[in-house]
Amino acid sequence: MKTYERPTMKQLEWLEEGEVDMKQQPAKRVNIVSLKMVRESSILYKERSVKSPEDAYHLFKSFLEEADREYFVVACLDTKNQPTAINICHVGSLNSSIVHPREVMKAAILANSASILVAHNHPSSDPTPSREDIEVTKRLQEAGKIIGIDVLDHIIIGEEKFVSLKEKGLI
Repeated sequence: MKTYERPTMKQLEWLEEGEVDMKQQPAKRVNIVSLKMVRESSILYKERSVKSPEDAYHLFKSFLEEADREYFVVACLDTKNQPTAINICHVGSLNSSIVHPREVMKAAILANSASILVAHNHPSSDPTPSREDIEVTKRLQEAGKIIGIDVLDHIIIGEEKFVSLKEKGLI
């Protein structure tokens, strides 16, 4: 039977010297878990569905416009582009936010999303996308393709203005 773990040199040395008896190790306890989303609060979205980057901006604006740090947010959408859930995936520092596709897609998977919109703010008030913003968006698109969740747009919000990476041709 093949094993999944690759032995380290130290483990190989122990086995060769006979210091480790594999049968004497105690059993490993494995937790049985379930996953669920927990509603913390809700908002009313009068537009009902997101049809344009401007609609997306208005959806995210209340979360991001006056934040003093970077917030990275995902909106989960159903097949009619109606928001079903909004999740703050990451809170960064004054000028950066490290975002991993795993964290973004986790909420989308749990919400049974057909697609997502992502957004983050620039506390500097300048919504010009950085090289990192574009790279993160491309990684999210690749991850979404694999699991069947479309990334429709990435909105960057500044003070009373926004940039859509889809409108800029970067998605």
